[in-house]
Amino acid sequence: MRMEDFPKDPHKPYEDVMAMLLGTFFVALGVAFYTQAVLITGSTAGLALLLNYVTGWGFGVWFFAINLPFYYLAVKRMGWSFTLRTFLAIGLVSLFSELTQGWVQFASVPSLYAALMGGALMGIGMLMLFRHRTSLGGINILALYLQEKHGLRAGYVQLGIDGLILLLALTQLPLDRVGYSVLGALTLNLIIALNHKPGRYIGVS
Repeated sequence: MRMEDFPKDPHKPYEDVMAMLLGTFFVALGVAFYTQAVLITGSTAGLALLLNYVTGWGFGVWFFAINLPFYYLAVKRMGWSFTLRTFLAIGLVSLFSELTQGWVQFASVPSLYAALMGGALMGIGMLMLFRHRTSLGGINILALYLQEKHGLRAGYVQLGIDGLILLLALTQLPLDRVGYSVLGALTLNLIIALNHKPGRYIGVS
């Protein structure tokens, strides 16, 4: 039986709410591991972490502010429903990441464990959000927009920007921290690549 032969099973409102809360909380907890170990990641979250380390301002403040310019592109490309969900998700990650610093205290976290566990938590959280038509905005939306308008491959744009963020991180973080960050990014992207495939999940929002 083909996947398209299965009836669509729309998400119920409470399922969307639960996914939004759990997904953003998982991402925020992953960020807590990264800030504890002074690691970096890609996209706007990575830029927010880097600015957090440089300025001392909280990750949540930077993450919310950096994403503001991308909502215009989100509306144009994805529509108001997707944009509002994304705005709410970004707001919750910003809030939870600030609150988690008071809720969870690490006496000691090895860098390798923080990279793998933090990357896994963020990957699982993002996967939950993707399956309920929500994203964490930012550079991913820009990459899709540039692909649509100018023919630039979204994957290459995303990779190039993430690479630039890692290069900037080398000016502020030790080489071993950047290396652990790459392992965390691989973990995050592997979770999404293995689980977020067309036709694998038929729930819709």
